[in-house]
Amino acid sequence: MNPFARVALSAIAAGGIALGATGFQTAPAPATPAMAQRLPASSADAASGAAATIARGKYLAMAGNCMSCHTRAGAAAFSGGVAFSTRVGMIYSSNITPDPVSGIGAWTVDDLRRAMQDGIAPGGRRLLPAFPYTSFTKVSDADIAAIYAYLRTAPPVRYSPPSNSFLLRQRWGMVLWDAMFFRPERFQPDARQSAQWNRGAYLVEGLGHCDACHTPRNVLMAEKSGEAYAGGSLNEAVPGGQIRSWSAVNLTSSQSGLAGWSVSDLSKYLHSGFSLRAGTFGPMNEVIDQSLKNLSDTDIHAMAVYLKSLPPVQSEAPGASGPGVSGPDVQRGAKIYSDHCQECHMRSGRGGFLSAPPLAGSAVVQADDPASLINVILYGPDEPKDLSFGGWQTMHPYKDVLSDAQIAAVSNYVRSSWKNRAAAVTAAQVARQR
Repeated sequence: MNPFARVALSAIAAGGIALGATGFQTAPAPATPAMAQRLPASSADAASGAAATIARGKYLAMAGNCMSCHTRAGAAAFSGGVAFSTRVGMIYSSNITPDPVSGIGAWTVDDLRRAMQDGIAPGGRRLLPAFPYTSFTKVSDADIAAIYAYLRTAPPVRYSPPSNSFLLRQRWGMVLWDAMFFRPERFQPDARQSAQWNRGAYLVEGLGHCDACHTPRNVLMAEKSGEAYAGGSLNEAVPGGQIRSWSAVNLTSSQSGLAGWSVSDLSKYLHSGFSLRAGTFGPMNEVIDQSLKNLSDTDIHAMAVYLKSLPPVQSEAPGASGPGVSGPDVQRGAKIYSDHCQECHMRSGRGGFLSAPPLAGSAVVQADDPASLINVILYGPDEPKDLSFGGWQTMHPYKDVLSDAQIAAVSNYVRSSWKNRAAAVTAAQVARQR
């Protein structure tokens, strides 16, 4: 889920979009074991090597969460057409199946490499950063070749996504944007760090493109490099077709981020969507389900090691570092918390093993943008069907129980209690999320 599209040209999660459409020929059927027995040793070795490359490409495509952004609901894998709402219109993900007319069939491996590493499609067409080439530029040539081999095995699908909105069809401006904000570069290991740390950095900064959602953006939708991983905002479609705003949490060791998390906490969350620190909901559900849960324990642990090494960074958004709200509104929020929240989240805000996650020190609660906190109060946590929150009770939605002003009040209470610090939430902000 990638935020240039979802964060308003936009925002964020996790995946890629604007890979353009040309064509290529369907790959030949892979050799079967029986075929391999009849082939000379060199041919059998080649077939085995090709199969291994394809398997690695599938794994890497899952690490990049290609499926989520390139597969619309109910459609064939990678056939595109997923809609993303931005400040300047709608953008639709591309068909990346090996269809010779509407897919990327005619692309060579070098075409895919140039798209991923340089943001340029065949014919010189500039891609939009909704396809996170700004992160994929760090992916190695060998890994891109493996992804290419895997995509060639997908069934070709004849489907052309809708046209992007007018402004998003004007690619000439991307020449200037790239010159200002994009530097093509491969990942360079840090010799001062361990192999595990470097593997985590490669996955987080490259294929995982975590910065795409978790870094705030400037007015031209470029990531603010000085606030990397300090939290971002995104737009996401929800059942029923509505577009809802969300916030992506601070991933640094800031007190409003992951300061209270251990490497073990983070590994468990990334792999299963659940740890004693938090449970997944909203756009992160798809990232966990389609991508992270399929990665190896070793890679997930490496990502957690790298993320926990990030120095504390606080967003410079207005009010981001200010004190928590206080006064009558907080007192009113305390009463609402006592009546509706305390039984599960506890008076201390620490939650419980069999009741609910902690709110004290929560990155969601303290996010500069309160959108995700408001959403979970309004609609509940939409626990994904294939993931489990352990013994926690299911949180019920409060959209029909509490008014906008009441939800703002209880939000302000939890954002200013138990040493939490965040800017005030208004009733108007709640109303926008309904």
